[in-house]
Amino acid sequence: MGQGARSVAVVEDEETIREGICAALRRENCEPRGFDDGLAAWETLQDALPALAILDIGLPRMDGLELCRRLRARSERLPIIFVTSREEEFDRVLGLEIGADDYLCKPFSMRELMARVKVLLRRAAYSARDEQAADETFSAGALRVDPVRLSVTWRGRAVPLTVTEFLLVQALARRPGAVLTRDQLMDSAYPDRTTVSDRTIDSHVKRIRRKFTAVDSSFAMIEGVYGAGYRCSVHASE
Repeated sequence: MGQGARSVAVVEDEETIREGICAALRRENCEPRGFDDGLAAWETLQDALPALAILDIGLPRMDGLELCRRLRARSERLPIIFVTSREEEFDRVLGLEIGADDYLCKPFSMRELMARVKVLLRRAAYSARDEQAADETFSAGALRVDPVRLSVTWRGRAVPLTVTEFLLVQALARRPGAVLTRDQLMDSAYPDRTTVSDRTIDSHVKRIRRKFTAVDSSFAMIEGVYGAGYRCSVHASE
Protein backbone atom coordinates (compact mmCIF):
# COMPACT_ATOMS: atom_id res chain seq x y z
CA MET A 1 0.00 0.00 0.00
CA GLY A 2 1.28 3.45 -0.92
CA GLN A 3 2.38 6.04 1.59
CA GLY A 4 -0.48 8.09 2.98
CA ALA A 5 -3.13 5.48 2.15
CA ARG A 6 -6.45 6.20 3.83
CA SER A 7 -8.39 3.45 5.57
CA VAL A 8 -11.83 2.54 4.19
CA ALA A 9 -14.21 0.06 5.79
CA VAL A 10 -16.19 -2.01 3.29
CA VAL A 11 -19.11 -3.76 4.98
CA GLU A 12 -20.79 -5.98 2.39
CA ASP A 13 -21.93 -9.58 2.75
CA GLU A 14 -21.69 -10.40 -0.97
CA GLU A 15 -18.08 -11.51 -1.35
CA THR A 16 -17.77 -10.69 -5.06
CA ILE A 17 -18.97 -7.11 -4.54
CA ARG A 18 -16.89 -6.66 -1.39
CA GLU A 19 -13.68 -7.87 -3.03
CA GLY A 20 -14.36 -5.79 -6.14
CA ILE A 21 -14.75 -2.63 -4.07
CA CYS A 22 -11.60 -3.42 -2.09
CA ALA A 23 -9.60 -3.94 -5.28
CA ALA A 24 -10.82 -0.63 -6.72
CA LEU A 25 -9.94 1.16 -3.47
CA ARG A 26 -6.39 -0.19 -3.53
CA ARG A 27 -5.96 1.26 -7.02
CA GLU A 28 -6.96 4.64 -5.54
CA ASN A 29 -4.26 4.42 -2.85
CA CYS A 30 -6.75 3.54 -0.13
CA GLU A 31 -6.38 0.80 2.46
CA PRO A 32 -9.63 -1.19 2.47
CA ARG A 33 -10.75 -3.50 5.23
CA GLY A 34 -13.61 -5.82 4.37
CA PHE A 35 -16.32 -7.17 6.67
CA ASP A 36 -19.13 -9.56 5.81
CA ASP A 37 -21.47 -8.69 8.68
CA GLY A 38 -22.40 -5.55 10.58
CA LEU A 39 -21.64 -6.71 14.11
CA ALA A 40 -18.10 -7.80 13.25
CA ALA A 41 -17.53 -4.43 11.61
CA TRP A 42 -18.83 -2.53 14.65
CA GLU A 43 -16.72 -4.53 17.09
CA THR A 44 -13.62 -3.54 15.14
CA LEU A 45 -14.49 -0.01 14.03
CA GLN A 46 -15.90 1.41 17.26
CA ASP A 47 -12.39 1.80 18.67
CA ALA A 48 -10.58 2.65 15.42
CA LEU A 49 -12.71 4.62 13.00
CA PRO A 50 -11.76 4.49 9.31
CA ALA A 51 -11.39 7.53 7.06
CA LEU A 52 -14.58 6.45 5.24
CA ALA A 53 -17.16 3.66 5.44
CA ILE A 54 -19.03 1.92 2.63
CA LEU A 55 -22.05 0.03 3.96
CA ASP A 56 -24.57 -2.38 2.51
CA ILE A 57 -28.03 -2.12 4.08
CA GLY A 58 -28.98 -5.80 4.24
CA LEU A 59 -26.24 -7.15 6.49
CA PRO A 60 -26.39 -10.16 8.84
CA ARG A 61 -26.31 -9.79 12.64
CA MET A 62 -26.43 -5.96 12.49
CA ASP A 63 -27.93 -4.23 9.47
CA GLY A 64 -26.36 -1.25 7.76
CA LEU A 65 -28.88 1.18 9.24
CA GLU A 66 -27.95 0.33 12.81
CA LEU A 67 -24.25 0.28 11.99
CA CYS A 68 -24.55 3.73 10.43
CA ARG A 69 -26.34 5.06 13.52
CA ARG A 70 -23.58 3.76 15.78
CA LEU A 71 -20.77 5.08 13.59
CA ARG A 72 -22.46 8.46 13.30
CA ALA A 73 -22.79 8.60 17.09
CA ARG A 74 -19.02 8.09 17.30
CA SER A 75 -18.24 10.77 14.71
CA GLU A 76 -20.29 13.45 12.95
CA ARG A 77 -17.59 13.86 10.28
CA LEU A 78 -17.01 10.26 9.22
CA PRO A 79 -18.03 9.98 5.52
CA ILE A 80 -20.52 7.15 4.99
CA ILE A 81 -21.74 5.77 1.66
CA PHE A 82 -24.56 3.25 1.37
CA VAL A 83 -24.92 0.71 -1.42
CA THR A 84 -28.45 -0.60 -1.77
CA SER A 85 -30.35 -3.00 -3.99
CA ARG A 86 -33.35 -0.71 -4.42
CA GLU A 87 -33.65 3.05 -4.48
CA GLU A 88 -36.94 2.79 -2.56
CA GLU A 89 -35.02 1.05 0.22
CA PHE A 90 -32.84 4.13 0.62
CA ASP A 91 -35.92 6.36 0.86
CA ARG A 92 -36.45 4.82 4.28
CA VAL A 93 -32.85 5.58 5.20
CA LEU A 94 -33.36 9.24 4.35
CA GLY A 95 -36.56 9.27 6.35
CA LEU A 96 -34.73 7.98 9.40
CA GLU A 97 -32.13 10.74 9.01
CA ILE A 98 -29.33 8.52 10.22
CA GLY A 99 -26.59 10.53 8.59
CA ALA A 100 -25.36 8.85 5.39
CA ASP A 101 -23.46 11.15 3.02
CA ASP A 102 -24.38 9.42 -0.23
CA TYR A 103 -25.66 6.20 -1.76
CA LEU A 104 -25.51 4.14 -4.92
CA CYS A 105 -27.98 1.55 -6.16
CA LYS A 106 -26.87 -1.91 -7.23
CA PRO A 107 -25.69 -2.67 -9.82
CA PHE A 108 -23.41 0.35 -9.72
CA SER A 109 -20.36 1.41 -11.68
CA MET A 110 -17.13 0.98 -9.72
CA ARG A 111 -15.86 4.19 -11.29
CA GLU A 112 -18.97 5.93 -9.95
CA LEU A 113 -18.31 4.65 -6.44
CA MET A 114 -14.66 5.67 -6.55
CA ALA A 115 -15.66 9.18 -7.66
CA ARG A 116 -17.91 9.46 -4.60
CA VAL A 117 -15.15 8.12 -2.34
CA LYS A 118 -12.66 10.70 -3.61
CA VAL A 119 -14.92 13.71 -3.17
CA LEU A 120 -15.96 12.64 0.32
CA LEU A 121 -12.37 12.08 1.41
CA ARG A 122 -11.48 15.47 -0.02
CA ARG A 123 -14.30 17.11 1.89
CA ALA A 124 -13.28 15.37 5.11
CA ALA A 125 -9.68 16.53 4.66
CA TYR A 126 -10.69 20.15 4.26
CA SER A 127 -13.05 19.93 7.20
CA ALA A 128 -10.36 18.43 9.40
CA ARG A 129 -7.88 21.20 8.54
CA ASP A 130 -10.62 23.84 8.74
CA GLU A 131 -9.14 25.67 5.80
CA GLN A 132 -10.79 28.84 4.56
CA ALA A 133 -12.18 28.62 1.03
CA ALA A 134 -13.98 31.92 0.58
CA ASP A 135 -12.58 32.27 -2.92
CA GLU A 136 -14.18 28.96 -3.91
CA THR A 137 -17.71 29.72 -2.74
CA PHE A 138 -20.34 31.36 -4.92
CA SER A 139 -23.91 32.51 -4.51
CA ALA A 140 -27.15 32.43 -6.47
CA GLY A 141 -29.61 34.64 -4.70
CA ALA A 142 -29.99 33.41 -1.12
CA LEU A 143 -28.24 30.14 -1.97
CA ARG A 144 -24.54 29.89 -1.13
CA VAL A 145 -22.48 26.99 -2.49
CA ASP A 146 -19.08 25.79 -1.26
CA PRO A 147 -17.56 23.39 -3.84
CA VAL A 148 -14.57 22.60 -1.61
CA ARG A 149 -16.56 21.37 1.38
CA LEU A 150 -19.49 20.20 -0.75
CA SER A 151 -21.88 22.22 1.40
CA VAL A 152 -24.71 24.66 0.80
CA THR A 153 -26.57 27.21 2.89
CA TRP A 154 -29.95 28.74 2.26
CA ARG A 155 -30.49 32.17 3.81
CA GLY A 156 -27.60 31.43 6.15
CA ARG A 157 -28.83 28.01 7.26
CA ALA A 158 -27.03 24.80 6.35
CA VAL A 159 -28.90 22.26 4.22
CA PRO A 160 -27.60 18.67 4.59
CA LEU A 161 -27.19 17.13 1.13
CA THR A 162 -25.67 13.92 -0.15
CA VAL A 163 -22.82 14.23 -2.64
CA THR A 164 -25.14 13.54 -5.57
CA GLU A 165 -27.64 16.11 -4.36
CA PHE A 166 -24.89 18.68 -3.87
CA LEU A 167 -23.57 18.16 -7.41
CA LEU A 168 -27.05 18.68 -8.86
CA VAL A 169 -27.64 21.85 -6.82
CA GLN A 170 -24.21 23.16 -7.79
CA ALA A 171 -24.90 22.59 -11.49
CA LEU A 172 -28.19 24.50 -11.28
CA ALA A 173 -26.77 27.31 -9.13
CA ARG A 174 -23.84 27.93 -11.49
CA ARG A 175 -26.30 28.85 -14.25
CA PRO A 176 -29.18 30.67 -12.54
CA GLY A 177 -32.16 31.10 -14.80
CA ALA A 178 -30.90 28.60 -17.39
CA VAL A 179 -32.95 25.47 -17.99
CA LEU A 180 -30.76 22.36 -17.64
CA THR A 181 -32.00 19.18 -19.24
CA ARG A 182 -31.99 15.93 -17.33
CA ASP A 183 -29.13 14.78 -19.56
CA GLN A 184 -27.08 17.84 -18.55
CA LEU A 185 -27.82 17.21 -14.89
CA MET A 186 -26.85 13.56 -15.22
CA ASP A 187 -23.55 14.63 -16.78
CA SER A 188 -22.93 16.93 -13.80
CA ALA A 189 -23.70 14.38 -11.09
CA TYR A 190 -22.58 11.08 -12.61
CA PRO A 191 -19.23 10.42 -14.32
CA ASP A 192 -20.60 7.10 -15.60
CA ARG A 193 -24.24 7.19 -16.62
CA THR A 194 -24.83 3.50 -17.24
CA THR A 195 -26.95 3.09 -14.10
CA VAL A 196 -29.02 6.29 -14.04
CA SER A 197 -32.12 7.52 -15.83
CA ASP A 198 -34.41 10.54 -16.08
CA ARG A 199 -36.41 9.10 -13.20
CA THR A 200 -33.28 9.08 -11.03
CA ILE A 201 -32.81 12.84 -11.53
CA ASP A 202 -36.48 13.50 -10.74
CA SER A 203 -36.17 11.48 -7.53
CA HIS A 204 -33.07 13.42 -6.47
CA VAL A 205 -34.74 16.77 -7.17
CA LYS A 206 -37.73 15.71 -5.09
CA ARG A 207 -35.46 14.90 -2.16
CA ILE A 208 -33.50 18.14 -2.59
CA ARG A 209 -36.67 20.21 -2.47
CA ARG A 210 -37.81 18.32 0.62
CA LYS A 211 -34.55 19.11 2.42
CA PHE A 212 -34.67 22.80 1.52
CA THR A 213 -38.32 23.16 2.56
CA ALA A 214 -37.45 21.55 5.89
CA VAL A 215 -35.17 24.55 6.42
CA ASP A 216 -37.52 27.11 4.85
CA SER A 217 -41.09 26.16 3.98
CA SER A 218 -41.24 28.95 1.38
CA PHE A 219 -38.35 27.55 -0.68
CA ALA A 220 -39.23 27.44 -4.39
CA MET A 221 -35.91 28.16 -6.09
CA ILE A 222 -35.59 24.87 -8.03
CA GLU A 223 -38.28 24.92 -10.68
CA GLY A 224 -39.34 22.20 -13.05
CA VAL A 225 -39.84 23.20 -16.68
CA TYR A 226 -42.33 20.86 -18.32
CA GLY A 227 -40.79 18.76 -21.05
CA ALA A 228 -37.37 20.40 -20.64
CA GLY A 229 -35.73 19.98 -17.25
CA TYR A 230 -35.03 22.15 -14.22
CA ARG A 231 -33.74 25.61 -13.47
CA CYS A 232 -32.53 27.64 -10.50
CA SER A 233 -34.72 30.72 -10.24
CA VAL A 234 -32.93 33.52 -8.38
CA HIS A 235 -36.17 35.52 -8.24
CA ALA A 236 -37.72 32.78 -6.13
CA SER A 237 -35.21 33.52 -3.35
CA GLU A 238 -36.16 37.17 -3.04
